[in-house]
Amino acid sequence: MLNQRQLAILVHLSGFGRDLEESWDVPRAISLAGIAEHLGVVRSALHPPLKSLEAERLVSSRSAHVIGAPRRRKVFHVTDSGREEARAGAKKPRKSKGRSVGPVPDATKLHGRDDIVSRISSGLSGGSSYLLEGLPGIGKTSVATAVSRTLLDDGWLVRWATCQTDSDSASVARMWLGGRAPTSKEAIVTRVDSKKTLLVLDEAQQSSERLVAGIREVLEACSETSAVILAVTRAPNPFPDISGFESIRLEGLETDLARELLPQEMSDEEAIEVVEAMDGHPLALNLWSPDDELPGAGAVMEYVEEQVFLRLSQSGASSLDELSLSPLPLEVEEMLEPGGTEELDESAILRWAGTLVEPHHLVRNVRRASLMDGGAEEIHSKLAEMWSKRTGSRARRMEAHHRLESGMSVGAEWVTKSISEIVTEDSAAAAVVLQQAISMNPEAELFELASDLALERGESRIASEYIESMEDGPRKNLRMARLARMEGDWGRADELEASAISGLEPAERVRAEISSLVRLHDDRLPGSDSRADAKALLAGADSVRLSDLEEGDRELTGLVLDLLRHSLALDSGDLEEASRTRDSIERRTGAEDPRLPFLDLRSRLSAGAVAEEFMDEALEAARSHIDSSTDPLERIRAIHMSLEACSKPPNWLIEAHSSFDPDSLRDSLASHRRAKAYFWYWRGATSGEDRLSSWKESIVRLRSAGCRKAARELTQRLSREL
Repeated sequence: MLNQRQLAILVHLSGFGRDLEESWDVPRAISLAGIAEHLGVVRSALHPPLKSLEAERLVSSRSAHVIGAPRRRKVFHVTDSGREEARAGAKKPRKSKGRSVGPVPDATKLHGRDDIVSRISSGLSGGSSYLLEGLPGIGKTSVATAVSRTLLDDGWLVRWATCQTDSDSASVARMWLGGRAPTSKEAIVTRVDSKKTLLVLDEAQQSSERLVAGIREVLEACSETSAVILAVTRAPNPFPDISGFESIRLEGLETDLARELLPQEMSDEEAIEVVEAMDGHPLALNLWSPDDELPGAGAVMEYVEEQVFLRLSQSGASSLDELSLSPLPLEVEEMLEPGGTEELDESAILRWAGTLVEPHHLVRNVRRASLMDGGAEEIHSKLAEMWSKRTGSRARRMEAHHRLESGMSVGAEWVTKSISEIVTEDSAAAAVVLQQAISMNPEAELFELASDLALERGESRIASEYIESMEDGPRKNLRMARLARMEGDWGRADELEASAISGLEPAERVRAEISSLVRLHDDRLPGSDSRADAKALLAGADSVRLSDLEEGDRELTGLVLDLLRHSLALDSGDLEEASRTRDSIERRTGAEDPRLPFLDLRSRLSAGAVAEEFMDEALEAARSHIDSSTDPLERIRAIHMSLEACSKPPNWLIEAHSSFDPDSLRDSLASHRRAKAYFWYWRGATSGEDRLSSWKESIVRLRSAGCRKAARELTQRLSREL
């Protein structure tokens, strides 16, 4: 007769197919560690039931490579007889009626939390939002997972996000909403606003201080919608006095319930002694070893430092140090000291997310604190050296963290170069690193860089703080002008920009003038009559003083102005002038310049818009150009031109737009920011389902990009839609 724990093991293992019995790579869930985590018990509690199940030939074991682990480990498979026993003894699971989006953790057996799960689930169903607080390892994520599963069974939509150091409101939205998610608060709120929708934000305290304000704004705004929120955090709470939330604190398990986590073979007296010493803390109980001395009641952190760390080998300690000082979870293969990860895993110290690993936060926090008393800088130096030899934005982000924390002298030039690489993949990570660099080395160049990054990310308050720290002058005024446009103070923005441009050196002044002209040219919604604007912009282009420039700069600037004149000629319907300007560009660049086919495509689309008989041929040319384009900006501009040119876009064109990844565009470049704003416009125009949120996203991005007319017109169009 099987006991409850044996049956639970069989049911768990029966969820995995027979194909794994011959596989080289197997999931961690069928290892001892994975089974213990799923059942919510200490690993030592599994030895007797697994031994018994093997003796009865209900389970078999072998050595295999566990995904993410550095070496082969013992894993378990259920036999055919075991599957029959599991089917006979298990209740038929309820099929979930709901749907989930985002990294919802696998369900685990939860001990002693039925009341709190029921209370939170009931409150959420009634329209309340909660902030669930508690010590690291106390079981907050497990409770949130159980609550989510409960609501899923009732037909809810659960959107789950888990924070890390570099998580911002945009990355939270991507987890909640999936690919091509909007990033502005207004658009996010619109997308999530629906009944029977739960938004979960786990590990909220992990987000950097630099980014947490934006997350808080989104949480407060979402709490006013039809959706409800469960935010999970440990102390210190990153959202003090947050409005719209009821706070619940999760405490340790009651003694009789915590006893269920320990081996059944232990005497009740011994088990209760362990439970009381650990204050019913689930993670501390999982860390406990029978050979450990027990701390005084409530001294969990003391126990971790004096007992858990002491039993580690040198290799295990080195791996723990590296993982504890890392700003982000790591792949085992990318570690400097990977050799001790197996020992750490066997000691229940690690938590896994796929192949990424980090220490449980209780352990990590205690270890970090001890390293701060000595040894941290040396480790940071070694890790900085290791990451410096690797390529890619992740390597630069990790190197920057370790280099800054090592006490090395880090100049503004090195930070600027690193940030330029990091920002191509993750502007939030770049913002965190830059703030870290400024706190250690507040050079003027870094404040300029930080203000630009904040402006690119649409963070007006943070941008204002950085700009205030800059020295007075034209460069500060240019950034103040961008900030004023973002905030809708267009008159002040124009005054600041004009003042700034007049005070710049000739080369910088010309670049700023042309940048302003290009921005004004882009400041229109598709289909708008831009002939009057084109005339004014042509006059502006003719007034640019190329004579103030060096010969090399003069030639390049002349080319940029010709490219602008070509666009303006097409905007005004002057195909002859467009042709003359195109010839001038070819004389400057040569016939093989890759920009020429794009100019020719725009001319053909303009001709097709005027004369319908040319449109089919123009669209075929557009399709070929779009399919062959490798540059994301050129590709999306060609798509947008084609959409604007035809009254009824063909299906292939709509598909080309919907499949485009806007994250391939760089927010650090003005042309890319504007293209991304228009991507969201066209998403709303071609997809009625997401029109409201897409156009709200577009409006925010248009304002941030300085396109006041387009933002105003789209706002009016949106109000008519409503």
